[in-house]
Amino acid sequence: MKEATSKRLKTAIYSAIGGAIFTMIIGFSWGGWVSAGTARNMGEDMAETAVSERLTPICIGQFNLDPEKEAKLKILNNKGAWQGDDYIMAQGWSTMPFEKEPDNRIADSCYAILMKHVE
Repeated sequence: MKEATSKRLKTAIYSAIGGAIFTMIIGFSWGGWVSAGTARNMGEDMAETAVSERLTPICIGQFNLDPEKEAKLKILNNKGAWQGDDYIMAQGWSTMPFEKEPDNRIADSCYAILMKHVE
């Protein structure tokens, strides 16, 4: 191979590699590209959020069935956001039918909705 052809070939190869790296940097930084693991985590988080949004009305319903709901709502209002979800879980409102354990995401959503209706 001639020396001039060899230099052109090396330049073309290095340019292609540099262009590929540049494209990946732009794609992952600004283009919204994500790795498979990140996409999986995002999908799982979206699914858990969707499920908790659909189950939150059950938590509200269980709160409404509580005969002491007015007094407990005042207690909940005094708890604040950090302890409110724990209080909801302790009351059993975020424990879904046929489940043994309360759900923290549902408790968070339930707390947010209940606090919207407090004076």
